[in-house]
Amino acid sequence: MEYKISQLVSLTGVPKSTILYYIREGMLPEAKKIKSNVHVYNDEHLELIKYIKYMKNSIGSTNDDIKIALKNKNRSLATSFTMIEPLMNTLSLVSKDENYYSKEEFITHFKVDRELLDKLLKDGVVIPLSENEFTDKDSTMIRLVDSFQKVGVEYEIIKEYAIHARAISELERKMQQQLCAVRTDKNFTMLWEIMFDTLFKAKEYIFNRYTYKTFLKALKEDKFE
Repeated sequence: MEYKISQLVSLTGVPKSTILYYIREGMLPEAKKIKSNVHVYNDEHLELIKYIKYMKNSIGSTNDDIKIALKNKNRSLATSFTMIEPLMNTLSLVSKDENYYSKEEFITHFKVDRELLDKLLKDGVVIPLSENEFTDKDSTMIRLVDSFQKVGVEYEIIKEYAIHARAISELERKMQQQLCAVRTDKNFTMLWEIMFDTLFKAKEYIFNRYTYKTFLKALKEDKFE
């Protein structure tokens, strides 16, 4: 289907000036020129504008992030790392100004017991970015486990929490594979919205709502005992 730029503006809510800027920046393909000062756009323009808008508004991606991702937009979600890189950066919870440590530096800097760290690594409670790449966020789990031990709460609870989190990550990977299997040029943006909304909105909703329901039930039972 072909569109005038005014129709793209109406369908996406993105201003004309922004659409033209995306074209100049190479984020959108050139429009088809049918005569002097008359250009038409197609479904690819519409889909990509929606994708760019979503990535900016929902994920906080920069133009540079999106440019890198769009270089491989025609490859599957499963095989193109650059397409999922914005997602990976968000999931890692690592900010641009994060401090990085080798394992030895991490132990020294945070005064971590080596045996405890090795146990937490083995149990999947502490999850560094790689085998020898730790950040400040990893230290928060050390402190949490330490707090558990100080007040006498069983460590097995947080270990089991990590086990369930790992199982959920496998379900999320399965979801990604199924999205890859149905990908077409026309549903490109919708698939990304499904993935991001599941990981960053539905997960929070489901987890917190079940926690709310469980705590509410406990409060009611305590009230009537």
